[in-house]
Amino acid sequence: MLPKSTLAAIVVASLSAGCAVGPDYVRPEIALPAQFQGQARTDQAQEAQTPARADLVTWWSAFGDPQLTRLVALALEQNLDLAQASARVTQARAGLGAADAALRPSGAVSAQAARAHQSVQTPLGQVLNSVPGFDRDGSAYEANLGGSWELDLFGSLGRGREAAAAELQSSQAGALATRLAVAAQTADIYIMIRGLQARLTVARQQVRTQEDLLAKVRLLSSKGLAPEFQAQQTEGALAQAKAALPVLESSLDTAMNAVDVILGTPPGTHRSELVAPGEIPATPTGIAKGSPSDLLRRRPDLIVAERRLAAANARIGAAVSEYYPKLSLSGLVGSATTVSNSNLFSGGAAQATGVLGLRWRLFDFGRINAQIEQAKGQEAETLAAYRLAALKATEDVENSLSAYTRRQEQVTVLTAGVESLSRARASSVSAYQKGVVSMIEVLRADETLLQATDARVQAQLEFARSAVATFKALGGGWESAPVPVQAKS
Repeated sequence: MLPKSTLAAIVVASLSAGCAVGPDYVRPEIALPAQFQGQARTDQAQEAQTPARADLVTWWSAFGDPQLTRLVALALEQNLDLAQASARVTQARAGLGAADAALRPSGAVSAQAARAHQSVQTPLGQVLNSVPGFDRDGSAYEANLGGSWELDLFGSLGRGREAAAAELQSSQAGALATRLAVAAQTADIYIMIRGLQARLTVARQQVRTQEDLLAKVRLLSSKGLAPEFQAQQTEGALAQAKAALPVLESSLDTAMNAVDVILGTPPGTHRSELVAPGEIPATPTGIAKGSPSDLLRRRPDLIVAERRLAAANARIGAAVSEYYPKLSLSGLVGSATTVSNSNLFSGGAAQATGVLGLRWRLFDFGRINAQIEQAKGQEAETLAAYRLAALKATEDVENSLSAYTRRQEQVTVLTAGVESLSRARASSVSAYQKGVVSMIEVLRADETLLQATDARVQAQLEFARSAVATFKALGGGWESAPVPVQAKS
């Protein structure tokens, strides 16, 4: 046993050190540009537009579609991926609670009563049996209150608590990332449904136009006024138009089922609400808000990566603390007796113990060095992952903004084309009524107009989807605020 003077010296030295060892965490600086490349193009494209600017927190409401807003709200309430993320947060919170408890004293109450019948054939029994008045039957009674406390003089437990707090924050941010993904996926699927319904409407019109055209060509062919190959070409075009219907219908069924699954319900549950065709939601403006540096605050996946880095940094300190001794205090007060007719709580039965414990891995520094190097390696890996995540997030935004502006340009061009073809179709109808052209020319104008209309619908669909992708890339969908759980120093 160490002399009291030595123990006192250790305690004094420890208390004078009295701080957590290892590196204190400092959020790393990430080199990011001052502005997104696609931001200027987006602002220019939206200068002439007057719709209200989108709110990143509830960006789905900016589409102006009540059914879309309702479905997103329902998904955020019922989605099973979110339920799993919430369960992970609960687990991480329990881990933080355990780390908090390790910093505080612990206590326990114990009590026992025992009855024994001693053998006289064992060496001990033979000795006891030779004592006059020996009773082979005996009882023992004991009741104690014990407590212990590990003194966190060098911050081992504190660093563990920091790591647990960072992991909890990471789980909370992960739940937010899941929330964003669910909202974006719900909106994307809903927009897909409306786009597919619009394309099906156009495709069915194309089939009817081709059928009318085929009937006219066959009539002319039967009278020798049109070659046979013209009828055959028209039949092929009709078959091609009809073949597009099953593909679009299958895609629509798939999207309908996907909506139910993301809402946490069996496929078919909400089909009746969506079966009536609706308009593709109007794509909002005012998307390109903020700067690349704002992503570090807004995007939950970057918060996850940064909090994991903080946890890895804290684990370095926990590993370094193994160089130093660990002191603990423990004590026990209680009563014990083996006499059945005595009072368990009498003065003679009282017992007490106090212990100052010391644990020091004095000859295990080689293993401690390896553990520290491992922790530093994990921290370096996590730092690289954080920096890479920031770069990929910036890339994600740039790609989304590029797609958004290019799709907007495509919609503008195709809209102008449809308007021109509509005028051309009206002119062909007028010419037909005057007997200048045949009905075939009118039907061909219809066919061309419908093809351009389908292309515009596809562009509108992709434009709206690119807006959803941009909102998601910018981290929209939650109220940015400081993470509520703070690590203790």
